[in-house]
Amino acid sequence: MSVSVEPTFVDPSRSGSAPAKSSAAGTETLRPHAEDAFAAELAALAAQDDRPRPARWRMSPWAVATYLLGGTLPDGTVITPKYVGPRRIVEVAVTTLATDRALLLLGVPGTAKTWVSEHLAAAVSGDSTLLVQGTAGTPEEAIRYGWNYARLLAHGPSRDALVPGPVMRAMAEGMTARVEELTRIPADVQDTLITILSEKTLPIPELGEEVQAVRGFNLIATANDRDRGVNDLSSALRRRFNTVVLPLPETPEAEVDIVARRVGQIGRSLDLPAVPDGVDEIRRVVTVFRELRAGVTADGRTKLKSPSGTLSTAEVISVVTNGLALAAHFGDGVLRAGDVAAGILGAVVRDPAADRVVWQEYLETVVRERDGWKDFYRACREVSA
Repeated sequence: MSVSVEPTFVDPSRSGSAPAKSSAAGTETLRPHAEDAFAAELAALAAQDDRPRPARWRMSPWAVATYLLGGTLPDGTVITPKYVGPRRIVEVAVTTLATDRALLLLGVPGTAKTWVSEHLAAAVSGDSTLLVQGTAGTPEEAIRYGWNYARLLAHGPSRDALVPGPVMRAMAEGMTARVEELTRIPADVQDTLITILSEKTLPIPELGEEVQAVRGFNLIATANDRDRGVNDLSSALRRRFNTVVLPLPETPEAEVDIVARRVGQIGRSLDLPAVPDGVDEIRRVVTVFRELRAGVTADGRTKLKSPSGTLSTAEVISVVTNGLALAAHFGDGVLRAGDVAAGILGAVVRDPAADRVVWQEYLETVVRERDGWKDFYRACREVSA
């Protein structure tokens, strides 16, 4: 017997899911969901999209790719890029979601896996909140379903006592579910997804029933293999995914563009100074991170030791955002070397012993001798003392 599941709000403390959206009109949120923050762009795309749409998709695959990569619509509406990278990567990801195979976004930390997954779900289903956040303590119930224990104890297993999780809701409603940090979830809990992805069903043995996925259902997972506490995916589960690797930005200019765009979005929500005032400083932070990440200076002349951290683009964004806040509240509003120095030190020196040596060598052999970087060298020396 199959069973349909009515949409319901899920207790995140019990199921591990994201909280249901607030319906309060006019509520100011610190970080709106993608479908709310870019509602105007999504509406404009859907209105002008006359291409074929898969079942229960809000727009065509072409429009979803345009939403992520940016472009200008026939009526002049500008769609801002959400992802700066190879177009083919986005096209493969979108096409995967239009098939019956799940999508695994793989990459080192800071390659925008979560960002891309959220925007894909927002464009495809209009809802990015059907989310399971993977941690070492994520239980099986977070992926399958839980129970209202008061009803369970009073009346035993029943439909009324069942609390569907985000994946179950996505299956029943033909929507896109998300599983973040899949490799952080214990292996036995990961494998709960095997039947869901292969048979498109979720058994409920307590009721002798099952939930069958309707057309439109799919799942996006993200994973990386650089963090500690990683649980490798079983070969059986990995086969159920089409894997798309998100690379680090290829060029310094691309990374500067990504950082400037994202910091600008964050800064507007926090009333921070405009990013253009600090582009030169952003370029210096990007240069430092790229050189230490690669273990060689940009000109290829000097070999460098790399610190233990990932020094990802996401960390550049964090350093610059914090620097803008310092400039706004304790400076003249213009991003300067002194505003980013402490953030860089915190990002680079994760191991107080080994990383500090790496950082000091970089300062003395590279930064100190670089033309136009004297202010940066002094600021970094001051916070490193």
